[in-house]
Amino acid sequence: MPDFKPNDGRLYAPATERNREPILEILERVLPNPGTVLEIASGTGEHASFFAPKLAPRRWWPSDISAPMLKSIAAWQRETNARYLLSPIELNVCIEPWPVEVDAKRTVDAIVNINMIHIAPWQVCNALMIGAERILPDGGVLYLYGPFKRNGQHTAPSNETFDNWLKEQNPDWGVRDLDAVETVAKDHKLMLKEVIEMPANNLSLVFYKQV
Repeated sequence: MPDFKPNDGRLYAPATERNREPILEILERVLPNPGTVLEIASGTGEHASFFAPKLAPRRWWPSDISAPMLKSIAAWQRETNARYLLSPIELNVCIEPWPVEVDAKRTVDAIVNINMIHIAPWQVCNALMIGAERILPDGGVLYLYGPFKRNGQHTAPSNETFDNWLKEQNPDWGVRDLDAVETVAKDHKLMLKEVIEMPANNLSLVFYKQV
């Protein structure tokens, strides 16, 4: 869970500092440049504040469903003061249309989603793919990061332990199977092009939209 620093409203998630550099290496290579990157479920806002200046001139557009997280993202934005870090928006992937769809002046070229689909019901993953199909252009990128099963099996004992813990918190949560995620993505014209092994038994998944 995020730690609260009372001085300025920013929240801190310990995992962010551990995974941000390996994720950045992938994003630098796969994200369109220039372009606008919509981050869904930005959490504390630490990734946004770290990635935005390093991925410029791409514009980074953070979002979240949680009011406390949106407040933290805004606090990180003020602290970072990065030219290419846009103000956060409230976005629930299950509610259509997404806020970005009502702003015709600001298109989205890529979507980044880090550590969300295992701490949400399966329908959230499906809604993410539906929305990505709707708003991404041909060739647009969807990037996912987190723990995944492969061929129905956990990739490490720690992931199995984590999966059990998640299901104790909510039976609708859990580490998702890569094949199931790829199947629902294909149903929405999103083709899995890369699966990259990451630290701490996580994976990076890179999808491209094909019309």
